[in-house]
Amino acid sequence: MSDPPQRPVVAPVPSAPRAAVDDATLERAHHVLTEGAGVLDRSAAGKLALTGGEAASFLTGQVTADVEALEPGHGTYAALLTPKGKIVCDLRILAGDDELFLICERSGLQSLFDHLRRHLIGFDAELHKRTLQRSLLSLIGPRSSAILGDAADALGEAEHDHVIAELDGRTVELVRTDGGVDVLCPAEDGAAILAALEARGATRVPEDAAEVVRVESGRPRLGHEMDDAVMPAEVGIVDRAVSFTKGCYVGQETVARLHWRGRPNRHLRGLRLEREVPAGTVLVSDGREIGRVTTSVRSPVDGPIALALVRREVEPGDAVTLRPADGTPTTARVVALPFERRRSRPPHQVPPVG
Repeated sequence: MSDPPQRPVVAPVPSAPRAAVDDATLERAHHVLTEGAGVLDRSAAGKLALTGGEAASFLTGQVTADVEALEPGHGTYAALLTPKGKIVCDLRILAGDDELFLICERSGLQSLFDHLRRHLIGFDAELHKRTLQRSLLSLIGPRSSAILGDAADALGEAEHDHVIAELDGRTVELVRTDGGVDVLCPAEDGAAILAALEARGATRVPEDAAEVVRVESGRPRLGHEMDDAVMPAEVGIVDRAVSFTKGCYVGQETVARLHWRGRPNRHLRGLRLEREVPAGTVLVSDGREIGRVTTSVRSPVDGPIALALVRREVEPGDAVTLRPADGTPTTARVVALPFERRRSRPPHQVPPVG
């Protein structure tokens, strides 16, 4: 059963379009994220908790990962699928002593909440809303742990490891990510913790800059590369998100059959673009459509780059034509992911952000 509804916590909140980030700001922020430590307030991310004696076994039967195998202090990446094996939502699952804490994109929160609540009947498990109750601050960059100092001493090195710590007299939970450390805290402490991180040397950066780093690393994102028309194997998350040794879960048959007996018709690739194009731009080769751009960004190091779902015969090194809905055709070179790291400008040439 769920908490008594008080207000529509899980409903996505419309936000105003972000102002465009100028080239100089983007370059400075990108340097911080790849050489130092940037911080972003991502408290709008979806957050839920599951408690009860059967919380782990229940969730194991719903998502792709083996939640029952998790020990407190560890976590996993997972996906909730349709019965046909398509992605409804991806999420992080953190195992605590008395609860499972779930973090997902805000755009996937309602679907995740509705699915879990609908299937909880008969299980000793309760679903709780945490989106408004917890702040989430993301530290990204190689100096993330150094910014946290002693607070991060007990934090494991594996992605999704997490630990309760104290930061400037306030209790926080630190979570290891692929690019740094997430800091969870009560919502009322969010502003103070953000100020503390900045005081320790973290630099606040715009989300646009973090999006560039995500594309460079080749990590798919819900609403961009992933939706209910895409399978885990197509975007390369099987190794991270899927267990083939646990029991049944929604969409298992299709995922297992594709893994053991076939291969996906599409896969996620990078594109080095001749010029910027919008998401949704069609890729063509020999006059036929072979894919679409899912995310397009302007990297200060690589120039215009993109992620695209393309047909499986398209390989790194291939040249493709892009046809934007508005504008003249352009070209791109297909590359493997992640993008090969190119040398950025020396630190002394990049002034501080802000």
